[in-house]
Amino acid sequence: MGYGSVQAVELVFLLLMLFVVAFGVLARTLKIPYPIVLVVAGTLLGLIPGIPRVALNPDLVFYVILPPLLYSAAWVTSWREFSYNLVSILLLAFGLVSFTVIGVALGAPWLFPGFDWKIGLVLGAVVAPTDALAATSIAQRIGLPKRITDILEGESLVNDATGLLALEFGISILLKNETPTATDAVLRLTYLIVAGIAVGLVTGWIVNWIERRIDDGPIEIAISIMVPYAAYFAADALHASGVLAVVTCGLFLTRRSSEFFSPGVRLQAWAVWDALTYILNGLVFVLIGLQLPYVLAGIQGYSLGRLVLYGALFSGLVVALRLIWVFPGAFVARLIRTRVLHQSIKPPTARSILVLGWAGMRGVIALAAAIALPQTLADGSPFPHRNLIIFLAFSVILVTLVGQGLTLPWLVRVLRVSDPAGPNLEEEAARREVLQAALAYLEESRKKNEAEFDAIYEDLAGHYRQRLAAVTGKDDTETGISPKHQKHLSRLSRDLLRIERQTAVRLRNEGQINDETLRQLQYELDLREAGPTHAETVRSSS
Repeated sequence: MGYGSVQAVELVFLLLMLFVVAFGVLARTLKIPYPIVLVVAGTLLGLIPGIPRVALNPDLVFYVILPPLLYSAAWVTSWREFSYNLVSILLLAFGLVSFTVIGVALGAPWLFPGFDWKIGLVLGAVVAPTDALAATSIAQRIGLPKRITDILEGESLVNDATGLLALEFGISILLKNETPTATDAVLRLTYLIVAGIAVGLVTGWIVNWIERRIDDGPIEIAISIMVPYAAYFAADALHASGVLAVVTCGLFLTRRSSEFFSPGVRLQAWAVWDALTYILNGLVFVLIGLQLPYVLAGIQGYSLGRLVLYGALFSGLVVALRLIWVFPGAFVARLIRTRVLHQSIKPPTARSILVLGWAGMRGVIALAAAIALPQTLADGSPFPHRNLIIFLAFSVILVTLVGQGLTLPWLVRVLRVSDPAGPNLEEEAARREVLQAALAYLEESRKKNEAEFDAIYEDLAGHYRQRLAAVTGKDDTETGISPKHQKHLSRLSRDLLRIERQTAVRLRNEGQINDETLRQLQYELDLREAGPTHAETVRSSS
């Protein structure tokens, strides 16, 4: 690559970053989820003459952008909620994906001249899985109830295996004119899942072993960035599911990060990953919009009106298939969870099921999968209707990501399915138990030390009692105590923070709080240990 080409790449990258920042600010001003604004803005920019054309390379999506974003999404997923909702998640990730693939395979020949069930199978496999990036980036920003968000995020994290298998079989049928058997499908799907999970667990175990022997922020952050790529590439080399490998590794390590990350490293890692996730997500959604000129340029023989009609019909079919599935699927999921797993859950309302069905957003994965379709068949003939498949995938992304994404807040308000306003009782109970554990430790430690330290213990105990009573404490740096007392005070303060952390982790491990609550508590404790200025910031913002 010459110097001039490097300059061109840098210019395009800087321009894309400028778009991400500018439209991110606009989204914040308009109070609209930034992925929606970025997609719409990218689409409009792509139609402006003179704007640099940036083609979406599927390898860039699958091997560069996707692994860290999946890892980040898995890292902030609560294992307690994920495992609790596993039946509902699997019925969507496997049942709904299969239903959508079959529905599109049967419906496409009726909608599009020249399509048969084989081409429909490929088209269905491309658009069937919901997108993890879209679900994570939008669901939490539009006021969805947490129970629905947990299921949506879990679904989008694991439905890749079914979609990948269906796409693999669909392409095989078209290229080789061979129809795999049901046994082949079951064996291949089992291998995709089992091998992917195994690779993720092995990678996570190795990283966990390494992390426990290192306490250096830059090194540990560099390792954390390498981890998703290592899991993804290892699974890909074994022809297993790279997505499941990354997700499994992320879920495994996030449970153990409270033990191997020091407070300082944890704060640094969160800052780096927050910025990295925002940048990559922003680039992805801008790139989606910028693909419209390429999509339209590849289609010949269709009028604009006919293309719009095809896009609307197909998007309606995909949305309808999801809505048809979620109602009986919710009934079956509850039946299994209550009768087989003996979970005590309330029956889902029709309104909440409708919201779940309306929230099936597609993203860059569908478009990248469509663009990655081979150009020709085994006999050298062109891949049938490849360009129309790409356009239809783009249409579904626009309708589900932008259309449904914008109407979801309205639907949630109209149906009144949002979480009730009020305090987080689980978090309040956890804070109370953490502070009570610290006070108990203070009493035990006071009995073991000399009476000259009583003032320190009384001061700390008073501070913790104030916090326990939900009264904001006031830092007093002008203590005037001796170096000996200061040293004892510092050690005791560190011990109390350690007790608070251990109690919070124990509550998480016992299932009394979820990982999200643990992360919030740890973040506040880390800031308190980092310095009084940070601690004051936390108290003032809470």
